[in-house]
Amino acid sequence: MTAASPLLILAVWTGIIAVGLCLGRVLWVFLWIGTRSVWQGLGPWQPGRPDQRVPLVAAGAEPAHLGYYWRQLWVDAWTAGAYGMRFVWTVFRDVWLRRTVRNLFLGRNPSGRRGRAPINRFGYIVLVAPGTFVGALLGAVLATVLLAVSLLYFGLLVGLVWLGCATAVPVLRGVERSWALTRGIRVKCPYPGCYRPVPLAVHRCSGCAKPHKSLRPGRYGVLGHGCVCGQRLPTTRLAGRGRLTALCPYCDRVLPEIVGTTRVVHAPLVGGTSSGKTMLMAAMVEGLHAWDRRGDLRVEYASADDRHTFNDLNQELNSTGWAHATTGGQPRALMLTVTRGRRRRLLYLYDPMGESVSEAERVRAQKYLEHTDGVVLVADVLADVKVRGRLLDTEDAERVGAARPSTQGPWETYQRLTGELNALTGRRRGRLSVAAVVTKRDVLDQLVTLPKPGARVDSWLAEIGLGGLVRALGHDFKEARYWAVSAHAATGAGPLESEQRRAAEPVLWLLAVSGLKTAALTGTPGAAPEKKRYTPA
Repeated sequence: MTAASPLLILAVWTGIIAVGLCLGRVLWVFLWIGTRSVWQGLGPWQPGRPDQRVPLVAAGAEPAHLGYYWRQLWVDAWTAGAYGMRFVWTVFRDVWLRRTVRNLFLGRNPSGRRGRAPINRFGYIVLVAPGTFVGALLGAVLATVLLAVSLLYFGLLVGLVWLGCATAVPVLRGVERSWALTRGIRVKCPYPGCYRPVPLAVHRCSGCAKPHKSLRPGRYGVLGHGCVCGQRLPTTRLAGRGRLTALCPYCDRVLPEIVGTTRVVHAPLVGGTSSGKTMLMAAMVEGLHAWDRRGDLRVEYASADDRHTFNDLNQELNSTGWAHATTGGQPRALMLTVTRGRRRRLLYLYDPMGESVSEAERVRAQKYLEHTDGVVLVADVLADVKVRGRLLDTEDAERVGAARPSTQGPWETYQRLTGELNALTGRRRGRLSVAAVVTKRDVLDQLVTLPKPGARVDSWLAEIGLGGLVRALGHDFKEARYWAVSAHAATGAGPLESEQRRAAEPVLWLLAVSGLKTAALTGTPGAAPEKKRYTPA
């Protein structure tokens, strides 16, 4: 036996002790401690407990926490993995090195009790302590390696989750956008001075009423956003976002409840001052309700403000028989929901001042015309110079004067409208429809020096000298239809329901053009002229 043999035997013995201790106990203890620490590091698991890793929402920013997948998923995974590995080496240092191994090297048992006999202390120091140290170190190293491999796979799963969420964001946005485009839904603000497109409305939290400007799939969440008040808000229409109060992001005014889920039909009433626009709009609304009472469709006001606005107008008509001239600058749309079958439309009716079409600059300021789906041209033929010149009977002239004719004839109104409408709508004007409505039919029926309007209102207009207007409408618009209506007989005290339904036909026709199945309700008020090039007379 050489001098190195005792050292070799001691080394082999130390290795046996180390391997046995590592594989028999230490490795599994460290793996359990590391795994449990990673799990605990993913907490806190109690709702409401603060977590310093979660960033605070800055003042003035979106009042929502960032989506868990966006940042916190990576932060939690990294900190939990790092905490688990650190805790393994913390246990190795505090439990094994500073207590167990230290006691053995001092001739004590692992619990710290000193050996009674010298041979016991010698055994602790020479035979047990080195193997225990090496076994604990080997167990910590192997546990760290196995944890690192497991955490690598865990990181890959985290990456797949993040990739799935990140992919879901454009997919959900695209699906919602495609759904809206397929149904022709384009939200526009109905309020004066705004009229701007609203690609995404501001939504108020149902818990704290804070405004959320980015309530859609994105970095604040895929299917829902977490408001700072703790309320969970849906991010898509299908998930229930439409139940939240929506506001225009530009003027901060409340939008209709069904905005974003229903196609909007913009129908401005264009006519000169005192041409009968306001009374015609009232007759149209009453006519829609008349069709509703018959069960042919369902009509509802889009908001309480719309109901109050029309009720005030109706009270004025009931008490005086006339509607005061529209004032106050640009109009707020009167909004109604019209449903027939399974289809529904949100109808915007605009009643601008007659002065708004008196000059090109004023027409250009009517920004709602940019979104129009069809124009209701209010034609007061009694204001036309040619028509007035045919009134040879004195009583007819008195009747016309009592009817308060407009200061601007329908041809002049159309001339001022058409050029600016072309600029506002671009190439869309050729795809628009126009409903030309002759007002004050009750007066026209009493005149003896003018022919009475019949079923073919377009032919009647040509007969009384407004053939140029008919040809221009047929040339400039995709389709033109004509009506003659007595708004006075359809509104106020004792209205005629048949005249109310007739008054609603122009707007029902425009709704039919948008895809609502209301064409059967419009009757045959006069065929549209064949579309042909307009040639000046």
